[in-house]
Amino acid sequence: MTFTEFAPERLLAILPESLLFLLAVAMLTLDLVWKPSRRRILGWLAASGVTLILLATLAFGQPPADEPLVLGGMVRWDWLAFAFTILILFTAAVTCLISVNVEGVGNRGDYYGLLLISTMGMVLMASSADLIMLFLAIETTSIPLYVLAGFLKADDKSTESGLKYFLFGAVTTAVMLYGFSLIYGFTGETNLYLIADAMKAAGLSLLLVGGIAVLVLVGFSFKIAAVPFHFWAPDVYEGAPTPVTAYVSTASKVAGFAVLVRVMMLAFPSIDAFWAAILAAMAAATMTLGNVLAIAQSNIKRLLAYSSIAHAGYALIGLVALSVFGVASMMFYLLAYVVTNLAAFAVVILFARAAGSDEIKDYAGLSRRSPWLALVLLIAFLSLAGMPPFAGFVAKVFVFKAAVDSGLIWLAFVGVLNSIIGLYYYLIVLKVVYLYRSEDDHLPVQVPRPYAVALAACTLLILVVGIVSAPWLDWSIGAARSLF
Repeated sequence: MTFTEFAPERLLAILPESLLFLLAVAMLTLDLVWKPSRRRILGWLAASGVTLILLATLAFGQPPADEPLVLGGMVRWDWLAFAFTILILFTAAVTCLISVNVEGVGNRGDYYGLLLISTMGMVLMASSADLIMLFLAIETTSIPLYVLAGFLKADDKSTESGLKYFLFGAVTTAVMLYGFSLIYGFTGETNLYLIADAMKAAGLSLLLVGGIAVLVLVGFSFKIAAVPFHFWAPDVYEGAPTPVTAYVSTASKVAGFAVLVRVMMLAFPSIDAFWAAILAAMAAATMTLGNVLAIAQSNIKRLLAYSSIAHAGYALIGLVALSVFGVASMMFYLLAYVVTNLAAFAVVILFARAAGSDEIKDYAGLSRRSPWLALVLLIAFLSLAGMPPFAGFVAKVFVFKAAVDSGLIWLAFVGVLNSIIGLYYYLIVLKVVYLYRSEDDHLPVQVPRPYAVALAACTLLILVVGIVSAPWLDWSIGAARSLF
């Protein structure tokens, strides 16, 4: 490491992580010194802090032209890392907003501290250029999430979800770490940008490299909840506090894809046809299983869990296209998915507070109790289903186009069929919301100001990204090019 690596412009590469850490310390400190009555604004402070970090990153943290490596080459601050970081920070800010007034978490400084530390880990995941830093970032992300999933100690479902998440995560992480150790053992390298050449120089057989790639894929597939490593998602999503479920289903998935695309493209280009074929099969299975099993769900959090699994399959289509546009379409899809899923979960939280239930049948009459909430849920579900003019429609068009351009017509066809299946179960929920009646039709659902802000931001983005998609696609293509 040279002194020039610590020039101010290079230290800006770790600006988001540094500020997130300071904000987490501030949340924990305020939790200790403030009286319980004042802790109600902790969520506002956390959301405002993350928003300021996002704006500071946009203003001062843009990657330089030479895309320097910092921290001894362990972090690469390029446009790919920048784009994923902005998306992760937006997700964290919205999650803090929809955590306000949630029983058991809304006024807890340690909750927001864990959330922010996990966000810091995700940002590091997006910019890691070394296997050691990548593993540290994954653990920094995962350990707080295990605690957050089981945060409600008096709730048996919450503690069960935290334990399941931890056990499954520990096993898949161990398998992934074994793959990392084999890479270092055979090549003597941990830098992602040097591993491919080191493997070639060491004369490793394609069979051995393929085996290592499979071990690494186990850990990444768990992070994005792709089949066959999806089994933890429904129970964890149902049992965890709903804001945590929203966060895991969005930010954790974004970070997982950020790592997946960088590691597979950089470390295993010699066998890209091999791992792309595996991921294509996983994408088809993930879409199909997620959508089919979602049809039978009676709990809306479990339905959104299987929906989240299915959307991981759609996003994988862009990656297996092995092209700049493919990676860009994947990033665009993640943007559309994040803003849509956060809007849906915000409605779920508000309805659960009012009705005390997450059962789909209890959503009867929501259109009369709160027409605006019903409208947001309508927009979110139609976007998830891929209906125009919403963001989800354009995102699906882009990933299917990437597949067709790369000759994967069969995968695009499977995606279209699954989109039809997905539309069916989303419409089932909307039918209950708009056509069924309830004895509580006269009882309005209150929408506190933090939720109104979050819902307005997400709904506006769903419409803007869907209607004016060109700037967002150009942004995604620019980020994808920095990888290639």
